[in-house]
Amino acid sequence: MPTPRSITTRTPGRRHGPITRLMSPGDIGQLTKPFIFLDYVEAPGGGGPNFGFHPHSGIVTLTYPLSFDIQHEISSGQVDVVRQGGIEWMAAGRGIWHRAQPVPADPPTQTLQGFQIWFALPPSHELAPASALFLQPEQVPTAGPVRVLLGAYGDAVSPIAAPWDLNYLWINLKDGERWHYQPPATHQAAWAFAQRGRLHVAGAQLVRELAVFEDGNAGLDFQAEGDCAFLLGSAAPHAHDLVLGPYSVHSSSDALAAGVRHIAELGQQLQQQGKLR
Repeated sequence: MPTPRSITTRTPGRRHGPITRLMSPGDIGQLTKPFIFLDYVEAPGGGGPNFGFHPHSGIVTLTYPLSFDIQHEISSGQVDVVRQGGIEWMAAGRGIWHRAQPVPADPPTQTLQGFQIWFALPPSHELAPASALFLQPEQVPTAGPVRVLLGAYGDAVSPIAAPWDLNYLWINLKDGERWHYQPPATHQAAWAFAQRGRLHVAGAQLVRELAVFEDGNAGLDFQAEGDCAFLLGSAAPHAHDLVLGPYSVHSSSDALAAGVRHIAELGQQLQQQGKLR
């Protein structure tokens, strides 16, 4: 009988206004890579963060708006709106600028809630052309209590072709409900963030906390106290360094320099277009 996995790290994150930073490339992201950055947004209805044009390279961002619609624009001029429960996917590759803002609701949503996560791209993809993809809520596959944001669970497979071996899942459990997750054989890293309710796992109770589990492949048993909602990530090892820039994460200094150069070129174009001040 396999030994249950223990929790090696747990944190409520660091809150700055409406944003709680749960992992960063310089801290927990080193344990969970290719998951390297996670923000939870919770803001009063009618408000919420409005991110002007800013650049990235070497990463993918995946935004999951739980309770609001979001408008997203990239430096190529592509503009899209993702409805609540959909997915905003942006592969920065060699460099991109983007901006996003909540779409005002009528009547205003009581609370704006959502997540943005970053993934570190492997060397094969970190200098590829940038791209963006948007899924509406009906395009996000489900299996029982699980919504598959990336990867697969049961017969539900994400339509997003991602360059990693990982699962990124959103789970809703009713009070007292139990759920067992058996990671794929290749997945050694796993973590969870309890967004709502009291979530029991690995002998601990998580309330608005992120937990990183010890490396291994043993399954994880969750039980809800009250109605619970949580994120779960598991992945094969990401055997590449995280070389950090102001807006970028790459696997080497040379790749970072190439990304920074391309970001600067795109920034000049946006200035000429009057989109940067």
